[in-house]
Amino acid sequence: MTLITRRSLLIAGTAAAGAVLVPAASATAAPKATGSRITVGAGETYRIAATTRVGLLTVAEGGTITAPDGHSVTLTVDGAETGQALTATDGTLTLIQAGTYRGDVVLTVTQDNPVTYQTLTFPFRQALYVGADGVDRDRSVLAAVLGGKVTDTLARGVSVASTGECFDAVYVKNAAYTLQRPTISLTGNGRCDFAGYGAAVVGTGPSTKLVLDGARIGTKGVVRTGVIADDGAAVLVKNSTVRTRNGVLPADYRATVETPYMQSVPWMLGLDGNVRATNLVGRNSRATYLNSTVFSETWGALSVEGGSGLKLTAINCHVGNTGEYGYGTYAIGDATVRVLGSRFDVGSYATIIAGPAAVVHYGDSTREAVAALDTELGLGLSKAELAALPVRSTVVRSGHFGYMFFGAGTLTLDGGTVIESERATFLNKGQQTAISVDGSKGARLEPRDGIILQMIELDDPGPVNVGGKMMNVGVYTEPTGDPVKETGFDVTAAHSTDGAATFTAIALKGDFYNGVRKGKNMVLTFEGSTVEGVISASEARHRVSTIDAANFQELGIVTNTVRAAVNNGAVVRLDSGSVWTVTGTSHLTSIALAADAAVKAPRGKRLTVTVDGTATVLEPGTTHTGAITLTVS
Repeated sequence: MTLITRRSLLIAGTAAAGAVLVPAASATAAPKATGSRITVGAGETYRIAATTRVGLLTVAEGGTITAPDGHSVTLTVDGAETGQALTATDGTLTLIQAGTYRGDVVLTVTQDNPVTYQTLTFPFRQALYVGADGVDRDRSVLAAVLGGKVTDTLARGVSVASTGECFDAVYVKNAAYTLQRPTISLTGNGRCDFAGYGAAVVGTGPSTKLVLDGARIGTKGVVRTGVIADDGAAVLVKNSTVRTRNGVLPADYRATVETPYMQSVPWMLGLDGNVRATNLVGRNSRATYLNSTVFSETWGALSVEGGSGLKLTAINCHVGNTGEYGYGTYAIGDATVRVLGSRFDVGSYATIIAGPAAVVHYGDSTREAVAALDTELGLGLSKAELAALPVRSTVVRSGHFGYMFFGAGTLTLDGGTVIESERATFLNKGQQTAISVDGSKGARLEPRDGIILQMIELDDPGPVNVGGKMMNVGVYTEPTGDPVKETGFDVTAAHSTDGAATFTAIALKGDFYNGVRKGKNMVLTFEGSTVEGVISASEARHRVSTIDAANFQELGIVTNTVRAAVNNGAVVRLDSGSVWTVTGTSHLTSIALAADAAVKAPRGKRLTVTVDGTATVLEPGTTHTGAITLTVS
């Protein structure tokens, strides 16, 4: 095992300025390198051949510092990367900016680390590059690694700081590596959080097993992500803190959904912001957060973006957003997202479920569940660590909705999970869902607006092709007039593509509305549960008739007028021991009662039921279909 100390990192490969600086042939005048000073004049190109340390660097406007072909140059001052900035908003190249730099000035020349994502290749620079053979000195800007110690398998107590753009602290590729108690502070914009260009820590490659223990990571900047797991890597973050804050978007940036160029969240999700705390991408990548705090200002805290076979896990964590808008987790594709024993304080949603086969579970961090995940995910937790983890229930507090579906997905809530939200617990934007809530161990749903499930049409206007790029300039316009009946769609039946939810052993107080216009039923099953509220087809209307980037916060917010179903059936099944107390007029298309189930009015009121206009009594053990109206008087 190679042991690298801070002093050996800085001194090795460093030479006197005049011996290693070679003026480029294209320079209009010879740059000045005197003693421990470098001066690059306007119009001069300064090609630096090897890592160089000086006391003063002056770069005039139009002056350029470059490295030999196949290499990059990074400036550090007093151990902090600085001075580097992107040359174009949509570009990938960074250059040292004009200015005067004093102190312990090091110009580090490293081998290129080009990372290709879709149509672009990003020239990564990083303080510490770890490959299959350990620390790669030729690709590491070691002058930016301060304190602690570094070996080929471990970095302990090191710190990395950056005030430049697109500089990564640690990049681990196809290696087993542990970061113990690192302190990472990055200020300045990144460029692409799908590739990790500008992130604090990146673990990539199917052979990577990266552990962060006791990390303190703070970033401020556009897409200056805290932790990224990519391309089959297994990343474990424990006993750590990751916090990210928004930066200032380039003046000429135009919001897009094209991921190589995306630098802000698509507003069509009902969000704003330009940095998320983490990202999980690629194929079969895994990211696990244990006993850690993860916060983004807005956008998102624990993200999953693109790829397949992705697994995101949070155990006994505190997760959320410090701003008004944002999500805790995001689930897209066939991602599996598990949240156990964690506290979520989120601006907008606990989870956005984007389908088409996403699986999300919120529950308790029981010893059995954590041990099973330790085995499945290969976390390598010791017996002492497993024994020391307290058993906790998950609590979500959301400033807007609980969960939002704009793609198909499966959501399970169990254990003692509590979901507190200002608006509907479940917001389904016309998607196929399989929601399961088991209250047998104390799970509760507490929407402040009194709506447990709201189904509406997808109000995402989508991007618009502008000059060959998909830009976020769409406008949602509220439909007018009544929906047209879809021939052949059965509003009385349960379809595999419907919005389905099952509630077991739970007491519910709240309403359920299906306000979609196109063929999608709301299918509700209650098992050993009580529900007090309205269950109905409805006409759902936004508070405003048009929504764009200026009033994105209106997305998902509707008022309901109960009405008979057109293409939006309300199919209800009350299984054994279930009771529905109807609090207001409700329009159903099917209701089935078990032999010991009941439908009733609140105390002191009377329930009237009609089926296709005929007065009907809902007897236990019966099923009714058609235009069913329940009124309370």
